[in-house]
Amino acid sequence: MMSNQEIILAFIATICRNDKDGILAAFSEDAIFHNIPMEPAQGHEAIWEVFAMIHDICGDIKWEVHNITEGTDGKVYTERSDFYQVHGKWIEFKCMGIFEMSDGKITHWRDYFDLQQGSSQMDVILS
Repeated sequence: MMSNQEIILAFIATICRNDKDGILAAFSEDAIFHNIPMEPAQGHEAIWEVFAMIHDICGDIKWEVHNITEGTDGKVYTERSDFYQVHGKWIEFKCMGIFEMSDGKITHWRDYFDLQQGSSQMDVILS
């Protein structure tokens, strides 16, 4: 049986493949994804709407995990740099994520990042 940390590392690999079905399969049906400071999304359809903002326009994805640990309560904590290639140029989001798990599925994921930094990179690429 995989640890929660191993499940999240496999999930990150799925994200890097931009595998929509695989990404959504990692979440429980009523999971919450809160990409802070944006509004939280609950359920597969709403979660994909958040992902689609960048996943539908990117050519490649690379997430670099700087630190990962699993707490005694089963929560997984990640410090990452998330890279997305959009229109041939790379943008980076520095993130801190907390994943809550139940029965091998993500039930609640909070990701903290600087929205202004990400938006300013997107503005340059899309202009």
